[in-house]
Amino acid sequence: MNDAPDPWTEFARELGVRMLRARAEKRMSQEQIAHAAGLATFTYRKLEKGESNPGTAANPRLRTLVALAEVLEIPLRDLIPTPPKGLPPGR
Repeated sequence: MNDAPDPWTEFARELGVRMLRARAEKRMSQEQIAHAAGLATFTYRKLEKGESNPGTAANPRLRTLVALAEVLEIPLRDLIPTPPKGLPPGR
């Protein structure tokens, strides 16, 4: 059994942490950010947790990330974490 953390899960969690911090700095609710970015509040909450379904790492669309960066008023490069080493190729 491999107990090493999944690099993609860690990446998605770090993205969520960055979203949370940026939202807190703007003093906005999850609902306000979601609405302004054109997302359902449920979807935004899941992204901030770093997941799409329980046990599945978030994988937002580029369009979503751009919209969130604009609403949060931060550069996209500050929202997206540096990809971890060992990230498996996409499917």
